[in-house]
Amino acid sequence: MSVDKIISAAVSRAVKELYGIDTPAESIVPQATRKEFEGNMTIVVFPWVKAARKSPEAVGAEIGAWLEANEPAVARYNVVKGFLNLVIEPTFWNGVLASIAADKDYGFRKADENSPLVMVEYSSPNTNKPLHLGHVRNNLLGYSLAEILKACGNRVVKTNIVNDRGIHICKSMLAWQKWGDGATPESAGVKGDHLIGDYYVAFDKHYREEVRQLMDENGMSKEEAEAASPLMAEARDMLRRWEAGDKEVRGLWEMMNGWVYDGFGETYKRMGVDFDKIYYESQTYLEGKEKVLEGLEKGIMYRKEDGSVWADLTADGLDHKLLLRSDGTSVYMTQDIGTAKMRFADYPIDKMIYVVGNEQNYHFQVLSLLLDKLGFKWGKDLVHFSYGMVELPSGKMKSREGTVVDADDLMESMVRDARRVSDEMGKIQGMNDAEKNAVAEIVGLGALKYFLLKVDPRKNMMFNPEESIDFNGNTGPFIQYAYARMRSVLRRAAEAGHTAGDYSQVTPGEREIALIQRLTDFPSTVAEAGRSYSPALIANYAYDLVKEYNQFYHDCPILREEDAAKLSLRLELTEVTARTVAAAMGLLGIRVPERM
Repeated sequence: MSVDKIISAAVSRAVKELYGIDTPAESIVPQATRKEFEGNMTIVVFPWVKAARKSPEAVGAEIGAWLEANEPAVARYNVVKGFLNLVIEPTFWNGVLASIAADKDYGFRKADENSPLVMVEYSSPNTNKPLHLGHVRNNLLGYSLAEILKACGNRVVKTNIVNDRGIHICKSMLAWQKWGDGATPESAGVKGDHLIGDYYVAFDKHYREEVRQLMDENGMSKEEAEAASPLMAEARDMLRRWEAGDKEVRGLWEMMNGWVYDGFGETYKRMGVDFDKIYYESQTYLEGKEKVLEGLEKGIMYRKEDGSVWADLTADGLDHKLLLRSDGTSVYMTQDIGTAKMRFADYPIDKMIYVVGNEQNYHFQVLSLLLDKLGFKWGKDLVHFSYGMVELPSGKMKSREGTVVDADDLMESMVRDARRVSDEMGKIQGMNDAEKNAVAEIVGLGALKYFLLKVDPRKNMMFNPEESIDFNGNTGPFIQYAYARMRSVLRRAAEAGHTAGDYSQVTPGEREIALIQRLTDFPSTVAEAGRSYSPALIANYAYDLVKEYNQFYHDCPILREEDAAKLSLRLELTEVTARTVAAAMGLLGIRVPERM
């Protein structure tokens, strides 16, 4: 049992015996004592003051005296107003450390067949362009959230919905037909998703030029010129032919999407994210149309004179939502309804989490209402994990204009910079080129992931590649280097013949106790990250833990320690801290290097 739980249980017994108050131990949450006061843990006593009919100071003193007399873990106490500060018996911490060391899954809860089934959707790319910086944040948040929820004892299904149909896809297809000259990824020497993205940009370039000419030569307004654009009319016609099952259009679509999927696969693999199930809009939109028509029959939706189908959500404080256009084609909402139907048929989902940017907040308000009205039991309680946008110092990204920050280029740049900085700082001396490149891959991608995940996901953020690769401060490389140092200490100890021994009677010092106490925070941090859907809590815990270890490392000699029991304690602390850092970083999808 953790020291937090021991103290919570003891306080629960104390208030029952002293005041006759039944307080569940799980509702008593010890806090870390503020640095200006003596103590390791603090209990807020205000909840019992009224029933005890005594001052906060008196209640604190009485509970403290009871704990000192009845709980071996408590050495002494002091009271500051309504705050009871407890000093934990120093040697008690040794048992805490030993129990952490013995738990190979420390901080994690295992799921069983009765655990809640949570589905997490993330990525959701379009097949008309490669993944960019915004997708990187989405994928990293989704993957990390899924890993955290697993660690909290849930069964988790990681899923992706690929937007593989629609007018945007037809734009790339039409551009390839007109200007591609039969190019393939192999002939062009370009990844398939990049090749198709180039044609999406080419379409937009020709379309804007066409609109400009119509405005200049025919005196049209911009809106009139856009409506009269022959190029856009061709794209719309291609979409209609696709929906009608035209063999030529479908064949082109399958070939070009195949190129894109191969490209996506390479990007996902390097990014370190994966999926248990992938759905495709081309398969789900018809299911969505069927569900909408079912809702129409039941009076949940209504049809306008032009044949379009809508949902009236004014009674729910929203507006009217289009679900099928007058020509029968579907919208994104229709696709999401169809995807929900397929997912619900595939899995007995208890909770559905959509990892989608905050510009789609309204969309998911509507989707939640519609799914509930259509009978999906989790519809009303679906979670939109709404995250902020990521920008660069140079401003926002525009995929139509080809000014996006490409995910592949970004990862390659981060790895290249990691290699350069590591070389300059002497972090990879003595390694051969293959080893240096392997470390650069781990550090570069770790820097990218950590920088994007350490920020509260709900906030907009500015990504600065230069800051992220720093080996000092709250960065991935700082944590990774500290981990490598811990592994180095343990290797050198083994080489010197130091083996683990009994440290149960050692009186740990202030730094050792502080580090053990920080380690005890890991399970509650994982649980809170799962409750609040915040990988940032894990990232910042890892940073705080490493800072605490560095202070310990600086103040407490390890390999130079002559007392065998003290050496054993410090080696155990190093081993457990390294393991916890690796576990925390693993929840973020970040690898840690064994050597640097």
